[in-house]
Amino acid sequence: MLLYLRRLHNYYYIFTAVIALALFSPFIYYFSRKPSRYKTLNKIRRICCHISATLSGFFFRVKEEEPIDWSKTYIICPNHTSNLDILSMTIAVKGDYHFISKAELLDNPCFAVFLKTVDIPVDRDSKMSSFRAFKKAEENLKQGRTLIIFPEGKIGDEYPPILHEFKNGPFRLAIELKIPIIPITSLNTWHVLWDSGFKLGSRPGVSDIFIHKPIETAHLTIADADMLKDEVYNLINTKFASA
Repeated sequence: MLLYLRRLHNYYYIFTAVIALALFSPFIYYFSRKPSRYKTLNKIRRICCHISATLSGFFFRVKEEEPIDWSKTYIICPNHTSNLDILSMTIAVKGDYHFISKAELLDNPCFAVFLKTVDIPVDRDSKMSSFRAFKKAEENLKQGRTLIIFPEGKIGDEYPPILHEFKNGPFRLAIELKIPIIPITSLNTWHVLWDSGFKLGSRPGVSDIFIHKPIETAHLTIADADMLKDEVYNLINTKFASA
């Protein structure tokens, strides 16, 4: 009975997301027509996420290790245990931003319009797709648009979840462009919705999001990419394990 109710809640959450996007669809359409309007498109996305989260009983308690100057450009690297991670990053990260997300989400009506405009889809099995995605991300970063990327590249099959090995891409990019990296630890989002929610459902609750202080990369070289990757991994893993 409990599992049935949790699955029902997950479908309700999806319903609220669709309704929120439908209500704002005229504005989403208008602001998705030109790249110069993408910053406002992100603001509308954040409003839609707030509406859907509140109606579903999802709340996010965001804590910064130190105050973040969100007027600067960053590469954001969160861990990934839940479909709510995209929603939570949309709420937690301020300023102008874009995601690199898996191309499969192009078939999802809640994500498709953003992946075709402000965000970047990537086929994780294609090296050419990954190359093109990071070249586009490089262009966006040079224009001052923060990048949000999940360095694990997937949500693992393990329950309870563990932190998987990180991909190299975001760390090499951060060093090449001399852009600070911000690790973010989603501590317990998987408690309220794990993975897509279709297996175990979801429930209302509070998720804790810890934003680590930025890691400067201006003094690093490409030879330091693995060291930087390990530093970010260890910061997130230590915080995640303490939850």
